[in-house]
Amino acid sequence: MQQLEGIAWAVAGDIGRIVLKRPERANAIGRASGLALVRAIDEVIAQAPRAILLTGEGRVFCAGGDIDEFVAARDALPALVDDILELLHPALLRLSNQPAPLVVAVNGAVGGAGVGLALCGDFVLAAESMKLRTGYAAIGLSPDAGASYFLARRVGPVRAQQLLMLSDAIDSRQCLAWGAVDALHPDAELAAAAEALAARLAQGASASFAGIKALCAGAPARPFDEHLAMERKLLRERAGSADAREGVTAFVEKRAPRFTGR
Repeated sequence: MQQLEGIAWAVAGDIGRIVLKRPERANAIGRASGLALVRAIDEVIAQAPRAILLTGEGRVFCAGGDIDEFVAARDALPALVDDILELLHPALLRLSNQPAPLVVAVNGAVGGAGVGLALCGDFVLAAESMKLRTGYAAIGLSPDAGASYFLARRVGPVRAQQLLMLSDAIDSRQCLAWGAVDALHPDAELAAAAEALAARLAQGASASFAGIKALCAGAPARPFDEHLAMERKLLRERAGSADAREGVTAFVEKRAPRFTGR
């Protein structure tokens, strides 16, 4: 794995992996680590893995922004925040929009910008010790890194607004009940579960997954006629693919398909 400023990344076995490796700072994102995360995202995406796994090291997934840097910046805080987000926000958009399934393993507590990182996944698995606290309003700030977007998409806009305003800590079971995360695992079993899911997805029909992501991502705002036209276009494309021929043949032969992503 390459490692820079507390961020590690690699692509191996059709799986891209990004790890927040700054446990002594609760995996907080500052100027340097933010730039490293941008590089990690772009280099992983460039290698077109068939699945991506994002996780953290230590007892905290990501505490959000680096408060020590914020305090040191003092009156220059607006410039610091803008410098970090100028590149980080577009990179997070690229990570969310790239076609491969994205699995996030939330290994512990999450807050601030970490909420956006944790909830941007297509699949969000969490450790039982995980808890979520938005934290922004408690220090007079507003959300970033997609925290408000992904929280609202998963738990609903009204509940997301309440969580962001109150900054109460929500435990893992409540997060699961509200749909903020998709599954809980004992802390010692989370990494293996996330790896197994990423491996399963990496063996799947990659182009089909890409079409599914594109269809579902825009569905709430897309008129039904446009959505049906998009479904028809994508299905016609997939119907002529090698994966479709393999999938149909495997179904008839009653065996597991061997997809190649084509």
